Amino acid sequence: MGDQIARGEDFEKKAEKKLSGWGLFGSKYEDAVDLFDKAGNCFKLAKSWDQAGAVYVKLANCHLKLDSKHEAANAYADAAHCYKKSNTKEAISCLEQAVNMFLDIGRLSMSARYYKEIAELYEQEQNLEQAISYYEKAADLYQSEDVTTTANQCKQKVAQFSAQIEKYPRAIEIFEEIARHSVNNNLLKYGVRGHLLNAGICQLCKGDVVAINNALERYQELDPTFSGTRECKLLVDLAAAIDEEDVAKFTDAVKEYDSMTQLDAWRTTLLLRVKETLKAKELEEDDLT
Repeated sequence: MGDQIARGEDFEKKAEKKLSGWGLFGSKYEDAVDLFDKAGNCFKLAKSWDQAGAVYVKLANCHLKLDSKHEAANAYADAAHCYKKSNTKEAISCLEQAVNMFLDIGRLSMSARYYKEIAELYEQEQNLEQAISYYEKAADLYQSEDVTTTANQCKQKVAQFSAQIEKYPRAIEIFEEIARHSVNNNLLKYGVRGHLLNAGICQLCKGDVVAINNALERYQELDPTFSGTRECKLLVDLAAAIDEEDVAKFTDAVKEYDSMTQLDAWRTTLLLRVKETLKAKELEEDDLT
């Protein structure tokens, strides 16, 4: 390890020396590129991630001097992938630089990929507002490149996080849109009932029984097979429990569904929110009687 760090530092010093000297027609930058690249590899082998990241940023700057935006963008991405292991803030900053350069040269699929990576880093940091923003940007670019499945994955993240921060109308809009676009697609149609269940759970969180029942009618028109699914039965039973302000009925409906198809953490969290609201209403009514 120590050997690799010493070698890396030696290559880095040689590169800096090249840059501070005289050179014809960019040749000093070309020489420095080679040396910085070797330094970066040494630091990576030594798992000295901060040093590797910093060297790849220097490499990117040399590529910019040589007017090679594509290579510069790749170097910023390499820097980000090193910083990911030690410094999330720097990783995001480098990915931003890479995205901007890829956008400039029209590499939209690469830009989408790195927007998604930025979103994932914000997700790890539990910064859901920023994660939403970058998943949206990634989804737009993936959609423009006709990469529908990945675009939908990004949109689902936007919807899930929107619901987590109680922006239910936005979440409902996205889940319904994905369901609409998937219903006539042979590869995606099997996921429709899951998207409609997600949208329905968000409707339950809003607590408007009329809106919930209207939504259920719409979902059955959108996908005629939905009315025969366990997902539809669950939503109908939960809507009835909310209408009747019956916590026991609500709990039984969730248990029955969960015994056959386990509810994931996201759905469970939202259903618990609905149940807590229902409990509070029940207690209020008990206090009044």
